[in-house]
Amino acid sequence: MTYDLIIKAGHLVTMNASGEVLSDALVCVKDGLIEKVLTPESAEPAPPSGEIIDASSSIVAPGLVNAHGHAPMTLFRGLADDLLLSDWLFNHIFPAEARHMNPENARAGTLLAAAEMLLSGTTACCDGYFFEDEVARAFADSGMRAVAGFGMLDPVDGTDPMKNVEEAAAFALKLKGENPRISPSIFCHSPYTCSEKTLVAAKRETKRQGILFQTHAAETRAEREESISRHGKSPIAYLAGLGLLDPDTLLVHCVWCDDEDIKIIADTGAKVAVCTSSQMKLASGVAPVAKFLAAGVTVGLGTDGAASSNSLDMFLEMNLTAKLHKVTSLDPTALPARQALLMATLGAARAMGLGEVTGSIEPGKRADIIVLDPEAPALNPVYDPVSALVYAASGPCVRHVLVDGKIVVKDGKITTFDLHEALKRVREIARSIKGA
Repeated sequence: MTYDLIIKAGHLVTMNASGEVLSDALVCVKDGLIEKVLTPESAEPAPPSGEIIDASSSIVAPGLVNAHGHAPMTLFRGLADDLLLSDWLFNHIFPAEARHMNPENARAGTLLAAAEMLLSGTTACCDGYFFEDEVARAFADSGMRAVAGFGMLDPVDGTDPMKNVEEAAAFALKLKGENPRISPSIFCHSPYTCSEKTLVAAKRETKRQGILFQTHAAETRAEREESISRHGKSPIAYLAGLGLLDPDTLLVHCVWCDDEDIKIIADTGAKVAVCTSSQMKLASGVAPVAKFLAAGVTVGLGTDGAASSNSLDMFLEMNLTAKLHKVTSLDPTALPARQALLMATLGAARAMGLGEVTGSIEPGKRADIIVLDPEAPALNPVYDPVSALVYAASGPCVRHVLVDGKIVVKDGKITTFDLHEALKRVREIARSIKGA
């Protein structure tokens, strides 16, 4: 067989079931699929290839996977900082969205987010927002892989929220056949902005279509206290009582979860996305990641939207998460580098329903791969490639990025769209926001 592409990897971090890190390996790609991974011990001659990427001095790893974000909100980066979540959301972000978010701006913000993620080694993300048809198209145009969640919350004007569910259903049905890299989802903002009727109807629709259901849950202490006051149970128990938790449910944040909540999540098979930098910046708290993992819960890392975290760099997210859980437990062995990397690759992919597609470098997976720059000072010397990725690397250390076997970043430059024009449009929007 002649392959479309072969990557010669000096250090290949596979994130396969054995957690192998291979030296001097070949990754053979055909039609966007990883067909073979060869090592010097494979006793096979180097196969013919149409293109060769010589990364023989580099760390090669799975593309990072961002388990939660709101791509268009890059337009609000730095607009409202140093605030509690309730103040940030209700007094700043919701009003800004009402004034400035529209389909055109959602596309512009998504292209900005895609550029930031791709240039920092993220090849797939799970999104949830409004105007998600434009978001999905922008992700498709960028070359990224994405789960696009149709966002909804109950209208404050009293309009029947079932119209949102009907629109979400139509969105998902239409998106399913458009692009194999873009998967539909339904994203209910939270149990405190969506009624029981909305939550149940949305989940029923995701079950009918076999797609992911997403919601924020248990993000702050105030949310937990309000849920107990209103429903007599925690946010997690409330959602479980409505029949919303199953293996196709992604719960985002899950900071304020007690042991019973963790047991509910584990027993139902629901997945969790933790957004450390956002939760730190909003002072929401520290998610009980170690307890989730001990209970067998699948946990993925996400950045959240740039309006709250300010950065979409998953290297930063891994670094912060590993160190935060060490210092809060006073245990340097807590959340080791390999676990942090797993949560930013295969764990995140599993959390968003793409575990069979991406998140590791092994035969049968799509070729979503990053090549680190061997000349990056922060990546020298390399004794342990996993340690280097989690504790030393940052977005600018990424040299090449492939999605579906196609080069979408080459030598640190986006190849799929005109970044200069995208940035020009974002600056125009920012001027209008600032002048409002």
